[in-house]
Amino acid sequence: MAQRLRANRGLTLQWIDWDRRGAARIAVQPDGAWRLTGSQQARTGAGRLALDGTVTEVGADYFLFDGTIKITDAPDPGRQCSADKVWRFAITQNRPYWRLREFEWCDGLTDYVDIYF
Repeated sequence: MAQRLRANRGLTLQWIDWDRRGAARIAVQPDGAWRLTGSQQARTGAGRLALDGTVTEVGADYFLFDGTIKITDAPDPGRQCSADKVWRFAITQNRPYWRLREFEWCDGLTDYVDIYF
């Protein structure tokens, strides 16, 4: 599962686009920590998703991410969501991605953040 995460195939936020993925990168730090950074930008408009932090645990069907997730101008202009904490991403129902398991963490809207393998 760790290798799948390192070789991921991008990320999406459903408000921006399901078919045009943003990039998610894993960089192994000198101390062995895995730094995860990623972003997705709307083709038109200002919608943006950004992740920046450290992968702290990888299991058979999940991983933990300690860092910041930001959503800007999605689904509506002016929406600003940002939180820095430990997040859980998991594979459910045999889907080809890990999904953020906190759906309504910002303002009551359901945000699907997915990282594909």
